[in-house]
Amino acid sequence: MFAVTATQIDADNPLNGLTLGERPDPEAPDGWTTVTVKAAALNHHDLWSLKGVGLSADRLPMILGCDAAGVDEDGNEVIVHSVIGDPDRGGGDETLDPKRSLLSEVHQGTLAERVAVPRRNLVPKPAELSFEEAACLPTAWLTAYRMLFDKAELQPGSSVLVQGAGGGVATAAIALASAAGYRVYATSRSEAKRKRAEELGADAVFETGARLPERVDAVIETVGQATWSHSLKSLRPGGRIVVSGATSGQVPPAELNRVFFLQLSVVGSTMGTRAQLERLARFLVKTDTKPLIDRTLPLGRAREGFAAMDGGDLFGKIVFTP
Repeated sequence: MFAVTATQIDADNPLNGLTLGERPDPEAPDGWTTVTVKAAALNHHDLWSLKGVGLSADRLPMILGCDAAGVDEDGNEVIVHSVIGDPDRGGGDETLDPKRSLLSEVHQGTLAERVAVPRRNLVPKPAELSFEEAACLPTAWLTAYRMLFDKAELQPGSSVLVQGAGGGVATAAIALASAAGYRVYATSRSEAKRKRAEELGADAVFETGARLPERVDAVIETVGQATWSHSLKSLRPGGRIVVSGATSGQVPPAELNRVFFLQLSVVGSTMGTRAQLERLARFLVKTDTKPLIDRTLPLGRAREGFAAMDGGDLFGKIVFTP
């Protein structure tokens, strides 16, 4: 089958390790099944894998990709939940399983014509969502859903700042927060991306680091070092930052005096559970919210998509179709 594979690790030039071509068909062990992929979405996780973050050279070659929507062996339209873990080991939450992984870390990923996954990882795809839209959900949109509605503990009518409008999680957070009735502020260095964020549902947009009209209840943080100080300064006393990424750097000044004096909370968040993915899909249908897709490319042109993400040339999700 045709697939997009990491064949070498290169921290400086990650695309050097990207290989497009034929790979063996997946084999499904007991309790697993195969899905014919109709659409698969690209994530920063895939670029980090090519840099050797979360993927060691001894596991190569590895088919990349965490996200997919397709058709299972019984002909059902499904969304693939990419967290491979045991809820029992995580106290009911597979993301807290100490041994959990994502597809393309230990098991072959979704950027292929077919993928093998545990049967429990299949979620019914609503008819109202296209395969391309559904493929956006398992990583970026699920992460944003968990950050907003679980980790941030926001009440109806709350205020939220989303840093770095343009990335997959950030655009998902803007759309979801708007659909939920929150007051949504968004930042970006790009005027064009700020305009797109307003169109997506942000109540107001600002240059990165600008003063907001109010201190917010929560900040959705995926940028890291470049925006961290601004995130802390933008919170009301008792507010919280929910962080799920650090694309600009992972060692910002902690500003602990601000954290303890204002009783701020810093909460980490990674992915989401299968149950949350199912609820996310239902929420999108109920609110008529659709994932924003930057571009759709044939899987054979995956290198173009990787290059666009590496250069920051996107707003929303990049989706591949086999």
